[in-house]
This record gives sequence, C-alpha cells and structure tokens, in this order.
Amino acid sequence: MRLRYETGAATLAQFIITSALSFVNGGASIISGCRSSTTADCVSNALVSLILIILIVIALGFLLLLGYIAQERRSTNLARLLMGFEASAALIFLFDAKQSPGVIDRLTNLIYFALAVWVILLAWRLSRAKGGRITQTRTRRRSTTR
Repeated sequence: MRLRYETGAATLAQFIITSALSFVNGGASIISGCRSSTTADCVSNALVSLILIILIVIALGFLLLLGYIAQERRSTNLARLLMGFEASAALIFLFDAKQSPGVIDRLTNLIYFALAVWVILLAWRLSRAKGGRITQTRTRRRSTTR
C-alpha cells in the first residue's frame, strides 16, 4: 500500500516505531548506567531516562493528533503546521544523531529522522492538494478499435 497523503497513518507509524525504539534506548541507557556506577547515579540516570521517554511519547502523541486532524480535514494550514513541527523534530533527531556517542543511538536517531522526513513529504503532498483529492495520473491509452 502506498501512502499519498495519509498523514494520520504515517504519524501513527512514526508514533509506534519511535516510542518503541525510545523505550529500548532508555532501557539500554539505564542498564549500562547501573552497571558501572553507584546506586545514586543509577537512580538519577533511570529517572532522567524515564522523564525523557515520557516527554518523547507526549510530543509524538501531539504529532499523531495533528497528523490525524490534518488528514481528516484535508487542511492546508494544518498540513503546513505539521510540516513545521516535523521539521523541528527532524532537526532535533539529526543533531542528536551527530552528538550520540554510541552506534545504536546514532542508528535509531537516523531512523527517527527518516520517519520525520517521510511525514513531511506526505504533509507537503496534502498541502499541495489544497483540500482536493490526490489521485494518480494515468497515461492515456490508444484505443485498439478503429
């Protein structure tokens, strides 16, 4: 199935994938931090990781809601707003990928970035449609009868 302007489905996929990978990254951070440090450092690292995961899920929930509303209303302005928020998220993910020391963190941030760019592309198509339907152009066929 090819998505043309379904920003609701795209932001849902982004929400699920990014949330799952955030839980994995947070868990790995907590485990690696607790192996090599004292109990106080372990608890503070776990608390910070959990707060970060909660904030990421809240932000992705907002993007999911905005993507769904933009798709349902076929709103050009909401699609542009979604593109702005997704561009901000993409820049944050790209910056975080550049600053991450681990290979797994870089890889997951690049996946987050690719998902954000995908949603931006779909929102751009939705905004270009200006509330109309997006259809695939078909090539004309020559009639075989004369």
